[in-house]
Parts: sequence; C-alpha cells; structure tokens
Amino acid sequence: MIFAAIADIHGNHLALEAVLEDIQRLGIDAIVNLGDCLSGPLEAGKTAEILLGLDLPTVRGNHDRYLVEQAVEAMGPSDAHAFRQLDERSRDWIRALPSNMIWRDEVYLCHATPKDDSTYWLETVTSEGHVVPRPATEIEAWAAGVSQPLILCCHTHLPRTVRLADGRLVVNPGSVGCPAYTDDRPYPHKVEARNVHACYAVCEKRGDAWAVTFRQVPYDHMAMAELAAANGRSDWASALATGFIR
Repeated sequence: MIFAAIADIHGNHLALEAVLEDIQRLGIDAIVNLGDCLSGPLEAGKTAEILLGLDLPTVRGNHDRYLVEQAVEAMGPSDAHAFRQLDERSRDWIRALPSNMIWRDEVYLCHATPKDDSTYWLETVTSEGHVVPRPATEIEAWAAGVSQPLILCCHTHLPRTVRLADGRLVVNPGSVGCPAYTDDRPYPHKVEARNVHACYAVCEKRGDAWAVTFRQVPYDHMAMAELAAANGRSDWASALATGFIR
C-alpha cells in the first residue's frame, strides 16, 4: 500500500501542478488531501478547478471552513481574496468536506487535531512566540480514540513525524503551497519551513510498519511570489520567494 499525502495548498496552483507531476512520475495513483486548499492571495479558482477534477479523499481545513461559514466582510484578506475567485460549485464542494476521515481502514485524516481544525497537534507556541515541539503526553492524549496505525494531520506547514508509544505514527506532510506564515493565536508567532519548494509526503506500508518519505519539489515559486506582491501581500511574497517571513 503506497499513497501520497498533500496539504495546505492555499491556492498555489503552480505548486500543486508540480506535486501532481512528481506523484505521477513516481507511479503513485492514490492521493489524500488534508485541507486548506484555496485560501491565499494567489489562484484559488484555478486550484479549485484542478482539485474538483481529481475528486481526491479530502478533509476540510480551518481556512476552508472560513470560506463557507463567514461573511466575506468578516474574512481575513487571504480568505476574502480566495472567496471572490470561487464559483458556487467550488463552495458547495468545500461545504461537503468532512472534518475528519478514515481512509482504507488504516489511515486517519484530519487537518489539525481530531477535535479542532485550528490547533497545532505536533507543535505548540510559547508566550514568547517560539514554535516548539509539543510535549509527547499531549500528543498522545489527542490521539486517544484514534485506532488507525497511521494518522495524518497538517496545519503547521512543517513536515514531521511522531511515533506514539504504541507504535502508531503521526505524520504532517508539510505544505504544498505556503512555506511560511504569521499568526496571532495563541500568541503572535511565525512558522517558516525555510524552503521554497512544494512539500508533500509519500507513505508506504512495509509489512506492519509505515515508511514515510518527504518530497521537496521545485516549481516556479517566483511567479507566485510576484503574484502575491501584486496583490498587496508582501508577507506572502517573502514566504514564497525565500521560505522565510522577512
């Protein structure tokens, strides 16, 4: 059993296209999507067109939810930009996405944690704004009730694996389309992948164990950085051009 896990595309259709080409080159025909597909100052409409055509097993991210639960006047700038590019078919697709999913009996999918789509599972933020690994006891506690041996989450855009005490594996595949960002919850902080490539994970079952390979795929990231800058988002432009917020 082998498949690709993608997440946090954030409207970056060029990064998505590069990742899909890489997956095809590897001969992998199964893909799961962990959400936050469209929000950002990029190309939400083009990204939605690709994803709707693929019809992948997909769970809803927090920014996906904002696109269909908030009035556009109440949205942040990334969500509002994306919302204006989406047709009703795309919004209906988002509304129908589940918050979590069990895939092929062995893989649990969620965006952030099983019960909350906007809380980091594998990391936490200190009051000084440092993003650090979450204590193992807390990671274990949030995995209670999930029996699948492979657990997929995302939300922090940082590729990482954590093996639980009973052998279950929690995997964050990283971000396809947004390598760095800032947030103010629970404390102001920034997350930086420090890499401009599109990131995803290949998960392969070998006997009773899962092997995970993180893939970093080059694409025309400067075209996306220039688009973000043209749309008035210097923070996104920096993230896409450098992998850092500068």
